[in-house]
Amino acid sequence: MGVRSVLSCLITGVLLLGAGGVASAAPAGGGTSPYVALGDSYTASPLTGTNAGPPPGCFRSVNNYPHLSATAFGAQLTDVSCSGATTKEFGTAQTTDAGVNPPQYSALARTTKLVTVGIGGNDIGFSEIVRTCLSATPFGSPCKDHYTAGGTDELRARINALGGKLATVLKEVHRRSPNARVALVGYPSVLPASGPGCYPAVPITPGDVDYLRGVLTDLNTRIRHSADAGSATYVDTATSTVGHDVCQAPGTKWIEGLIPTAPAFPVHPNAQGSAALSRAVVAALGGSAAVS
Repeated sequence: MGVRSVLSCLITGVLLLGAGGVASAAPAGGGTSPYVALGDSYTASPLTGTNAGPPPGCFRSVNNYPHLSATAFGAQLTDVSCSGATTKEFGTAQTTDAGVNPPQYSALARTTKLVTVGIGGNDIGFSEIVRTCLSATPFGSPCKDHYTAGGTDELRARINALGGKLATVLKEVHRRSPNARVALVGYPSVLPASGPGCYPAVPITPGDVDYLRGVLTDLNTRIRHSADAGSATYVDTATSTVGHDVCQAPGTKWIEGLIPTAPAFPVHPNAQGSAALSRAVVAALGGSAAVS
């Protein structure tokens, strides 16, 4: 398949992501569950399993890390994660291509004991970044050049601005669920930890692979600092997913590439990836003690 065909397939996938998609999971427990999961598509884990509940446009899977972690914790789960969500959708309803997801904060209650939050990628423009950084040739660093054209790094500025948004999120979560343990879940290793990438399978130039690797590291650093400042536990999912990035062979990759070889959205965790994220969550929170 040529680069143009690959670009077309990926753009279709990421446009669906940004719009909110098509299949999701139903909130269980009406806002009274001990464990509540908030988040975007990396939490929802689209297409990795059957839909977990309405609205279908959130693409929420029964194989996502909240469902797998709830089983490990032995906890009742309310999962309101939704593909395409930003921090804004925590406080306002999110309209998808197939239904409306209520404000994610509405799932929280004073009786909630555990809250996991996976958010930030869409706030810095994940879908736009993927589309912008695809290149028809393997030369130069057109993505980096685009985002640093004005003399400042636009993506780093967005990451810096995310800090204030995450602080607001954590403050509101603690206000609504004052007795809950709260965790901020970082993003996995989407790109190889070193080396030039895998052009043309993933048509991002070697120079831009290095640039975007740094962007993802900075995003996770911002999330970790926000967790530290906001009385939350940071869940590192990057370290345990090194070597399972988009450039690996099917069966080894936990993050699918432009043309998924296992059920998943492009550039998102597959079922193995979701399981790895769950293991990181459970390890960081101490297993069943997280909801005791």
